[in-house]
Amino acid sequence: MRVGELITAGFLALLSIYLMWKSAELPIGYISGTGPGGGAWPFWLSAIMLVCCGFTAFNWWQGTTPASQSEDPVLDSHGWRSLIFVGGGIIVFVALISIISMYGAIAIFLFYYMWFLGRHGLALSLSMALITPIALFFFFEGAMRITMPSGLPFTDPVFNILYEIIY
Repeated sequence: MRVGELITAGFLALLSIYLMWKSAELPIGYISGTGPGGGAWPFWLSAIMLVCCGFTAFNWWQGTTPASQSEDPVLDSHGWRSLIFVGGGIIVFVALISIISMYGAIAIFLFYYMWFLGRHGLALSLSMALITPIALFFFFEGAMRITMPSGLPFTDPVFNILYEIIY
């Protein structure tokens, strides 16, 4: 666990730096009249992730977390199983974005994660899987004016209804 924690923090720190560098190719500040620049969200989220990696490395160095004191393997059989189910879900989520839109993929992933992996009730899983993408739609498309991938044309009727509410 000890070595795994440090390797993970280092990998994520390098990823953060790369994402900050690539995001800075676009404006990362607020543009008057239009909102945040195209690189703002990825840049600042990556910066926060880099700071968190620094805290993780510091805690590892100090030996203040259970993982930094453990000599156990990083993943046991349950950990590998969880990694496969969560990682597989994320791969399917990314694959579905171009087919059923970002919001449709979020709905399916949330339902899968809550109902299948989280073992929550069907009513809670369905309601969260429907409410969250709609809330995200109004946040990104309405408030932030950021258009997310809309998928294949068969998703257009749903988006047309939601756009009529915004405009």
